[in-house]
Amino acid sequence: MAEAEAEVLKVGDYLVIVVYFVFVLLVGLWASWRSKRNSVGGYFLASRSMHWILVGASLFASNIGSGHFIGLAGTGAASGIAISGFELSAIYYIIFLGWCFVPVYMASGVYTMPEYLRLRFGGQRIRVYLSVLALLLYVFTKISADLYAGALFITKSTGFEGDGPIYLSILILLAIACLFTVAGGLTAVIWTDFIQTILMIIGAVVLAVLAFVHEDIGGYEGLVDKYFLATASIRASTTPNGTELCGEVPGDAMHLLRDATPGKSDLPWSGMIFGLAISSIWYWCSDQVIVQRALASKDMSHAKGACILAGYLKLLPLFIMIFPGMAARVLFKDDVACAHPDECERICGSRSGCT
Repeated sequence: MAEAEAEVLKVGDYLVIVVYFVFVLLVGLWASWRSKRNSVGGYFLASRSMHWILVGASLFASNIGSGHFIGLAGTGAASGIAISGFELSAIYYIIFLGWCFVPVYMASGVYTMPEYLRLRFGGQRIRVYLSVLALLLYVFTKISADLYAGALFITKSTGFEGDGPIYLSILILLAIACLFTVAGGLTAVIWTDFIQTILMIIGAVVLAVLAFVHEDIGGYEGLVDKYFLATASIRASTTPNGTELCGEVPGDAMHLLRDATPGKSDLPWSGMIFGLAISSIWYWCSDQVIVQRALASKDMSHAKGACILAGYLKLLPLFIMIFPGMAARVLFKDDVACAHPDECERICGSRSGCT
């Protein structure tokens, strides 16, 4: 009963959530009001007047979202720290953006990546093709996932669950984002990203500290030791009538680089180094959302400073998202680490697991 009562939000909790949304909305509206929207450069590139701190924070916030808080924590709980390779490797590609790609983009004087391709290769078809492709990819792979993760986060934290609250949360998120994005252009987006970065880091750091100092965790060494022992009390067999049980913590859970032998690891070092490089260079160095923020910098020095700041911020997810996810497995092993389809379905509604 005490546990059930602890999950119920109080009036103060709802007040904090409302204040958060109102504050972010007001910042967006204020930035929209002061932005220069009477030119293409003013609307799409914030008049190329952004300080490196604002741009660096926006690069981080453009990449990190509710999907990361849920996904990284869940993967950390399930299999350990190797998933942080996506975050740590990004540091090199962000620096690559600042030193190799942004100088070319700035020298060309373009506002968007499709415009750069038209300038580089000629013709209008490649510009239209990339624009359509980018929109489709973002709608079906990123925006949809982020909206769902954000809505899931809201419904779980407020206690209003079900399809109705999910759709309502998605509509609220879309309305707030559209209000200041369409009205204020990139200036409003960067300022709200800056606020979001501060709030995300403060909240996540507090959560991480509380996780490490928890009496059932006992610091970093205690977390590592207890993580390998955190298995659910009810587990299914790996094969019908077998004796080996599901839900064991992988033996290489604390390895950043894992065995490349096929079938040995879900994140082999070869893929994390060579395979990831291809998609990461595309994402960090030629994706419109990322490049647009870098091009909003005052000059090359600010663009490079922004990339350095974003690189430092990408060190944080391992400590403020993945480790807390691992701590959650230790604290709630029968829920987070459930390893029986019937139990998982009872706990979280999914027969495949709750991480």
